Amino acid sequence: MLTPEEMDRLKAKLDRESVNVCFNRGTEAPFTGRYWDNHEQGTYSCVVCGTPLFSSDTKFESGTGWPSFFQSVSKGVIKEDADRSFDMIRTEVSCGNCGVHLGHVFDDGPRPTGLRYCINSAALDFKRA
Repeated sequence: MLTPEEMDRLKAKLDRESVNVCFNRGTEAPFTGRYWDNHEQGTYSCVVCGTPLFSSDTKFESGTGWPSFFQSVSKGVIKEDADRSFDMIRTEVSCGNCGVHLGHVFDDGPRPTGLRYCINSAALDFKRA
């Protein structure tokens, strides 16, 4: 995990939406994020610490308006916790390295995992392959 000083330094480099999503557990409006309709090949990383999280090979069209993936690039890069906000029970996902909020994971995704990692574009950075 990053120190509070490192987090403050990184937070200062982010736009308002990314700070809200990553540090305040916010959610961007559907169909508005820069990556929900991205079809380029590459890697999606944490916007805060740069840890690679998802490959474009696991991205799919979920129809939700957020980038959706059926698996992360490797075990440990995503942390899962119970989220009971808004009178719902969901599974929040955060960066396994720095701990910032990314989105949620649901069990209605495609094969082979059956998972749908529903991730805010504001929490991601994309690098073309």
